Amino acid sequence: MIYNILFNDVIPIFVVMALGYAGAKCHSFTPDQTQGLNKVVLNFALPAALFASITRASRDMIFDDLKLTVISVLGVTVLFLVAFFICWKVWRHTISEAAVCALIAGSPTIGFLGFAVLDPIYGATTATGLVIAIVAIVVNAVTIPIGFYLLNLGLPKSETGGGSLGAIINAVKQPVVWSPVLAVVLVLCGLKLPEAFYPSFELIAKANSGVAVFAAGLALATVPFSISAEIIWNTVFRLFLSPLAICIAGALWGMETESLSMLVMACCMPPAFSGIIISSRYNIYVKDGASSLALSTLAFAAAAPFWVWATPKIAGLL
Repeated sequence: MIYNILFNDVIPIFVVMALGYAGAKCHSFTPDQTQGLNKVVLNFALPAALFASITRASRDMIFDDLKLTVISVLGVTVLFLVAFFICWKVWRHTISEAAVCALIAGSPTIGFLGFAVLDPIYGATTATGLVIAIVAIVVNAVTIPIGFYLLNLGLPKSETGGGSLGAIINAVKQPVVWSPVLAVVLVLCGLKLPEAFYPSFELIAKANSGVAVFAAGLALATVPFSISAEIIWNTVFRLFLSPLAICIAGALWGMETESLSMLVMACCMPPAFSGIIISSRYNIYVKDGASSLALSTLAFAAAAPFWVWATPKIAGLL
């Protein structure tokens, strides 16, 4: 299992990130070109990927396992807000910086690594697909809009139109915010899109993860990699404290052990690449964000097998 996680999930991320880093160091990309890549991901590839993945879910899927859905929605959202408040109040960052930190430290990259990690461990079953779908919906349709609102709330009023209302309007205008929300509305209404609809979206959506990781390498090349108390905290929070909170909540509510183990694994993924793209796009929290991504991805090789072992033990104690 460790071999599969290392060579199938961790190393490819570092290889693509290293290519982006080398491209920046060789001056193959200007700052404007880097911003262009970020715009491709944030305004086109990521919204398309989110819309396509969420609309493949069904209303029954969301309500079939109510415990899974409730714990996912409340757990992921609350942990996202905890990451925000700690970055804002403890590490003394601005609201915008704390919002980007929460999009990184408080959000797992479930869309990119979900199936790659869960299928080899638990099997490519309906249960694994359900866990991945639910967590992905929460991350993409709940925390990203909240993160964008908080980011805009912390920007100068001249950039947002002023106050909370301006922050909301500015956030809602972003494709990465309204596309997953629209997708969830369609799912809750029971509307299914024809299969012929998806290839048009998936062609650009497939560029999302690779370009996002490459752009993260470009961003890392602009700032020195560092390991500080804050970056270590982000890593520990993302890989250990967040899944621990989910594990305890699920065990106390009596979730079935294998389903709980899948949910914990889904919530211990490295930081969501969307947070890194937003960081680079707005030039906010770039140094700490890129360093947190690199350290968390490396530490994930140890965190994943740990939670496979620890989740049944914790569930048994509770």
